[in-house]
Amino acid sequence: MKWMKITLDTTTEAIDLVSDMLNDLGIEGIEISDNVQITEEEKKQLFIDFLPELEEDDGTARVTFYLDPEDSIDATLDKIKVGLNELSDFVSVGSGTFTVSETEDKDWINNWKEFFKPFRIDDTIVIKPTWEELTDFNDNDLIIEIDPGTSFGTGAHETTKLCILNMKKYMKPDSIVLDAGSGSGILSILAKKLGAKEVLGIDIDPNATGSALENAEVNHLLIADSNLTFVTGNMIEDGGIRKQLGIEKYDMVVANILADVIIPLSDVIAENMKPDGIFISSGIINTKEEAVKSALLKNHFEIMEVTRMGDWVSFVAKK
Repeated sequence: MKWMKITLDTTTEAIDLVSDMLNDLGIEGIEISDNVQITEEEKKQLFIDFLPELEEDDGTARVTFYLDPEDSIDATLDKIKVGLNELSDFVSVGSGTFTVSETEDKDWINNWKEFFKPFRIDDTIVIKPTWEELTDFNDNDLIIEIDPGTSFGTGAHETTKLCILNMKKYMKPDSIVLDAGSGSGILSILAKKLGAKEVLGIDIDPNATGSALENAEVNHLLIADSNLTFVTGNMIEDGGIRKQLGIEKYDMVVANILADVIIPLSDVIAENMKPDGIFISSGIINTKEEAVKSALLKNHFEIMEVTRMGDWVSFVAKK
């Protein structure tokens, strides 16, 4: 089925009123695009590789929505114009111009899956989407099945690859591992398959926790039997949670998050690590490399190795 894609040019101050007006007209599922800068609180809730670089906020915004071409498009747009005119008595609605185009009806939620295929991290570690068949593998391959859902972590991004390769290099058998910012659970699952004795993954997003539990089950890691656990919480801001996780408990901590999260994490994570414990951090864009390095040194970590892939950096440090 085809849909008519309508984009309305308006202002950021009118967004809420315009959204309510469209809802009153029976239009749902709108998309808002603007250059409003991200707040510090919002940064803490982001689960992405890096923060978007926005243009300067000029007060403009765009609202996109879809209409059935069998409906009277012109009549609907006329109603919206009337609504905009009424709102203009209270707030600046901007140009109020429309851009109309035709688009196909696609499953936008799952459309990306066609591009996620099985791939190798190195000569033994293979990442396989849960919905794909694996035809090319060796008997000694370590295979991780993954469905990231809405959380970060397919293994394909350079940041995750760096973490995986460093974990394989530095993790000792029977290690106790903490995965800080576990996302889809891929690094926690890898830790178990590399021989970790106990693994705990923590994320501030409950949806990520649910996704990680599902991926652990897909990989035949029964939570009760394998000492693999996932919890939800903010270990940077909540000292109580850090104590619950265990003081001086972990041989290795992995954090594939963002530089702006790793920096404050480095202030507190040492209390959860054993003496000589290894801290592997990734998700660091190269422009933030020096800031993360300074934070690690300030918190008395010994930097053992720095690895790079593309524009991304990973630190291996010792407590």
